Amino acid sequence: MRAQRASKPRRLKVIGFGMGPQHVTPEAAEAIGSVDYLVAFAKGEREDPLLAVRAEVARRYGDPPVLVVPDPPRDRADPADYPAAVRDWHEARVAALRAALEERPGDVGILVWGDPSLYDSTLRLVDGLDVEVDVVPGISAPQLLAARHRIVLHEVGAPVHVTTGRRLREAVAAGQDNLVVMLNSGLDLDGLDDWSIWWGANLGAAGEALVAGRVGDVRDDVLAARDAAKAEAGWVMDLFLLRRAGG
Repeated sequence: MRAQRASKPRRLKVIGFGMGPQHVTPEAAEAIGSVDYLVAFAKGEREDPLLAVRAEVARRYGDPPVLVVPDPPRDRADPADYPAAVRDWHEARVAALRAALEERPGDVGILVWGDPSLYDSTLRLVDGLDVEVDVVPGISAPQLLAARHRIVLHEVGAPVHVTTGRRLREAVAAGQDNLVVMLNSGLDLDGLDDWSIWWGANLGAAGEALVAGRVGDVRDDVLAARDAAKAEAGWVMDLFLLRRAGG
């Protein structure tokens, strides 16, 4: 049993682990093995398959215990004030995390899908906690998408715009022609038939699926593959590279 070294956490390590145990870097493995326990948010209404992935990562790299914190509810029904809804959710998460840390002393780690720097709020959550924070980078989802499709995310000397599904239309209207699109609650590709898409779901995990081609030719394939990935894994996390014809 791991010794509890202090009356409250002395350090908190935010650890990117990619999309599964196979993506854990030596630095991340060392960080996982160094903490007294890991904290993981989990949805309480049913068994959370994403928690099982974190548990497997912990088991393979030092086997620290995993303290499960019920994830506060969030309004996901496209609220009118989306930033306010996210802010309220973050505040509830911070309160839940603070309470968990106060009850259990020792150094603690939080496992983050992909890399903590990209479309993940863990660093914002821990910013207000009274604890020293270390960050360990991980393989990001766009990196894995590019590797699976054997592509470069941008043209020679050109930029790539990273955004969310919610803001895709805004980016297209602003003239962006090479986009990585993440955090998709669905897929809105209407009017983009001549664009090229490289799409992936559940990369490195159960239900992994890939589709690439002209949007107008493969849109139905993408939708079908997305449904199949969710059916197989019980969840779906997808992203895609979208490039304007001639861009």
